[in-house]
Amino acid sequence: MVVNWLRENKVAAAILTVLRLFLGYSWLTAGWGKLSSGAFDASGYLKAVIANPVKGPDGSVVYGWYVEFLKGFALPNVDIFNTIVPLGEFLIGLGLILGCLTTAAAFFGLVMNFSFFLAGTVSHIPTDLIIGAIILFAGFNAGRIGLDRWVIPFIRNTAFKGNKTLKQNV
Repeated sequence: MVVNWLRENKVAAAILTVLRLFLGYSWLTAGWGKLSSGAFDASGYLKAVIANPVKGPDGSVVYGWYVEFLKGFALPNVDIFNTIVPLGEFLIGLGLILGCLTTAAAFFGLVMNFSFFLAGTVSHIPTDLIIGAIILFAGFNAGRIGLDRWVIPFIRNTAFKGNKTLKQNV
């Protein structure tokens, strides 16, 4: 019932627009700050997370697999992360603000937020996760008051020309 309301109601579309703008501004400014400074380097953060992983009440590492990923892949390839983190944050924010490919932006925002969360960063992430999940669950309606009003039908009509099931759901 709530998901149907989020996905179909015009009032929900207006509320989702406010949530999108709020979350989008947060992502956009975080990404722009890193991009414009030209000094973003994730290696210090990654080293700190590896040295101080999230631990449970008994002192054991909770997300050992994630620490191993950071140690074995992220840190050796930090140059890739120095590019994709700020660019990703900026593009997520832009997509949410413009309401363009909104569900994709929300999905990738959730992926980045969970990555930071697994590393032990809390900050405003729980709030961002809740808002991002609401936007993702809302689907197309989250971008109805935005560019998705035109972009999504265009994609559906060009990329999925032969798929009649998708056209019936528009």
